[in-house]
Amino acid sequence: MSDELMAQARTGEDGAPPKRPRGTLGAWRKRVRRLLRSPATMAVGGSAIYGGLRLVHATQREAPGSTDWRARLTAEHPAIVGLWHGQHLLAPFFRPAELPYVALLSRNADAEMNAAVVARFGIETVRGSGGRAGPVRAQKGGARALIALRRYLARGFGVCMIADVPKGVPRDAGLGIVTLARISGRPVLPSAAVTSRRYVVESSWDKTTVPLPFGRIAVVVGDPIHVAADADAEEMEAKRREITLAIEAANVAAERLVGRVA
Repeated sequence: MSDELMAQARTGEDGAPPKRPRGTLGAWRKRVRRLLRSPATMAVGGSAIYGGLRLVHATQREAPGSTDWRARLTAEHPAIVGLWHGQHLLAPFFRPAELPYVALLSRNADAEMNAAVVARFGIETVRGSGGRAGPVRAQKGGARALIALRRYLARGFGVCMIADVPKGVPRDAGLGIVTLARISGRPVLPSAAVTSRRYVVESSWDKTTVPLPFGRIAVVVGDPIHVAADADAEEMEAKRREITLAIEAANVAAERLVGRVA
């Protein structure tokens, strides 16, 4: 075969390169996605993040004026520790080691890495929705998650719960945390852990804050907020706003202690 005919065979009659078989790129992406979300990858990634957080925590100096969080958490145990999305990475360090805790995590695949990290801290997990500003939806696992958390509280476990709703309005508490306080009879402790050195992921919906080593850290745990067992919809909404303001106040106070705000 001549060189010209061989070139045509390789490129086609019009001189264009042969087309990639349909579905090849999509199948490759699916394989990579499955690999990244595999239990082995999650375990390795969780261990790496856990090690990184331990390093960051070990190099922090606690800012003067921080809450005596050991005393507060012990006195109110078991309580519901309320935090914001994106501001919670060092929270597992700030709990009395002798007290058991459980964390509420999302059910989506992206939360698997968080679950792997939390497990390294010796914290139990419940998967489900934190609850939007409306009825808790069973199809999202919200109702089942709240029932499971209530049982943990009855057994003497503290609960670590992100108060705002994934992909919702950041720093605005959902009704899930209010509902849990109502059905369990246990208080919400508005809390924050803030570092002076951090990297903010501006592209994330919640402006996730990644703490960096060799800074100062402030931990603020506010006064307990109780929700009456017979609270109606109006009172539930009032408590939701109260919790929102209290968690935000804890964050502002912590930012001030590390010198991030005047």
